Order: sequence, then C-alpha cells, then structure tokens
Amino acid sequence: MEESVKVAETAEVPPGKMKKVKVDGKEILIANVEGKYYAMGNKCTHRGGDLSKGSLSGKVVKCSRHSAKFDVTTGEVVAGPAKKSEPTFEAKVEGKNILIKKS
Repeated sequence: MEESVKVAETAEVPPGKMKKVKVDGKEILIANVEGKYYAMGNKCTHRGGDLSKGSLSGKVVKCSRHSAKFDVTTGEVVAGPAKKSEPTFEAKVEGKNILIKKS
C-alpha cells in the first residue's frame, strides 16, 4: 500500500503561491491554484532550473532560467524550450496538512 507523507501546512502555501519540498530526496513543487493543491517535479526538464524560484500565473509555472512553462495540474509543457513533461504526484489535504502520496 502506498503511503502519504506530510510536506507542508496549508498556511505555508496560500492561493497563487508555490513551495519546494523534498520527499525521498526528490524535489517537488507544491502549488496552490484557487485553493486546490498540486504537486509536480521541481526541476525544469529543460536545464534543471528550480521551478519554485519562477512565477505562478493561474495554473502555469514559468521557469526563472529560460522561461519554459508547465501546467502544474498536469505537469505538461505549455511553452518551450522544455519538451519533456514534469512528473506529477497526488496531493491531498487532511486538516491543515498537505500530503503527497509516495510512489
């Protein structure tokens, strides 16, 4: 059975904001889009930029390095230069805790 791990509290990631967390040595980006939490890889698939240092507009995160854009709800590339999607993780809220399902 897959287990979930607490990565943050809801107050740490208000609507329209993001936070970088680590789970089993992997950097994961937590994003709050209109009160719903999403989780995907934090390293840009283009050149490894830290997506948490980029900007979030709606459900699209823009890498601060070369402006690649990803949909945080699906991990899909919205605009290059990145070509490979980000891995996504199941995020859920229990009380005030944000949990990520470990794979």
